[in-house]
Amino acid sequence: MQNRILDAEFFDRDCLVVAPDLIGKILVHTLPDGTELRERITETEAYRGEEDKACHASKGRTGRSEMLYRESGTIYVYLCYGVNYLMNIVTGEKDHPQGVLFRAGAVHNGPGRLTKYLQITKALNGQCIVKNPEIRIEDDGRFFTWHTETRVGIDYAGEIWKQKPWRWVMDENQNP
Repeated sequence: MQNRILDAEFFDRDCLVVAPDLIGKILVHTLPDGTELRERITETEAYRGEEDKACHASKGRTGRSEMLYRESGTIYVYLCYGVNYLMNIVTGEKDHPQGVLFRAGAVHNGPGRLTKYLQITKALNGQCIVKNPEIRIEDDGRFFTWHTETRVGIDYAGEIWKQKPWRWVMDENQNP
């Protein structure tokens, strides 16, 4: 049975629905030489709108946050602390900024390690993941349980936003 590639409808939902639904899916990056780098998603984190002080859109529409205002399925890649590219996927309605950060995979734990392994660069920023020949997310039909935790590395956002259980983590003792 062939894996199903996630379509536009999948991403055209609230980030708080999409983020847990991404747990267990497979992120695939096809390199120019045809090599496929694949990793099962084990951790995601949601960022939801201008009211979310941890979201890049919390300061409104800026050069940095512009991608979050695009159509759902848009890839948002940014450089974190000048070191690692981090990859997000825009969700929900256009002009209502929200997205999901890919925080970890089955082998590469941490958003920077994951994107480094998958060779994700700023070149993907702004592209649509739907029907993209270079990058896609697949569903192989397997189900994984998960739990929520608070988001990581957002002390600047204040206690209310730090305490939101908007990080989804695949439960341990599963064979991804």
